[in-house]
Amino acid sequence: MTKFIIRRLFQLIPVLLGVTVLVFSLMHLTPGNPAVIMAGESAPEATVKAIEARLGLNDPLYEQYFRFLGNAVQLDFGSSIRDNIPVFNHISARFAITFELSVMAMIFSVFWGLLAGIISAVRRYTFEDVAMMVVALFGLSMPNFWLGLMLIQWFAIEFQIFKPTGWGSIDQNVLPVITLGTAGAAIIARMTRSSMLDVIDQDYIRTARAKGVKEGTVILRHALKNAMIPVITVIGIQFGSFLAGSVLTESVFAINGLGRLIIDSILQRDFPVVQGAILVIAVVFVIVNLVVDITYRLLNKRVDLN
Repeated sequence: MTKFIIRRLFQLIPVLLGVTVLVFSLMHLTPGNPAVIMAGESAPEATVKAIEARLGLNDPLYEQYFRFLGNAVQLDFGSSIRDNIPVFNHISARFAITFELSVMAMIFSVFWGLLAGIISAVRRYTFEDVAMMVVALFGLSMPNFWLGLMLIQWFAIEFQIFKPTGWGSIDQNVLPVITLGTAGAAIIARMTRSSMLDVIDQDYIRTARAKGVKEGTVILRHALKNAMIPVITVIGIQFGSFLAGSVLTESVFAINGLGRLIIDSILQRDFPVVQGAILVIAVVFVIVNLVVDITYRLLNKRVDLN
């Protein structure tokens, strides 16, 4: 297991390098001159040139990239163009909120997704099965920004049960978590149902039932455990999508998280903040994938980790 983890960590290096190249290239292909933004539209050309020289924007792109990469390895993403505050300070202040939102949305998705998927598989082709899959289809089809606006209209404005904006208290957190986690719950429910149906009629399941094992034990200990491997893949992907896809949810509920920071920075052409934030999300995403691979082995010893 230790050798596998070390080997996977080395395999992540090319992935992260590819992300840095992509992020760096996209930011420099985006229209807008950071020096002009810092100096102001009406600033003299000499002032703009001085800022470009100070930031190294006149250097060849490969020199700028390697400078960016070397600093990023040391968690030095430079300073924000807007306020000259270190990018790491901006990210650290916002990342905790986005991570907390993503974790809570993931818990919501896993709980309701597994519950709905198990019930649908056990009660297949019944009214309960059809109803849950229809609900899952709606949950998968609804844009999360529309769902968020509807939840605000119903539960924050009309019934005034929860607060419509912000993050921190329970009455502020419930609606964003539901908004972000609903699509993930629908995906997990459909994958759980499909995976459970693949194993629920296997010989070892019939043998367990023939031995008199309780139905709950058969479903949870034998069927679900072996059906979880593809489900875990979906869970890992969903967590990464929550981190990257929290932008709309944070915008709808006015949450000052990492996603909203990226959007604001893109609009203001604050390249260092955008690059640093996307890199942080990419690193977390690949770490989640590593955890998923390790979990495969813990659930099923037959999974080949080579």
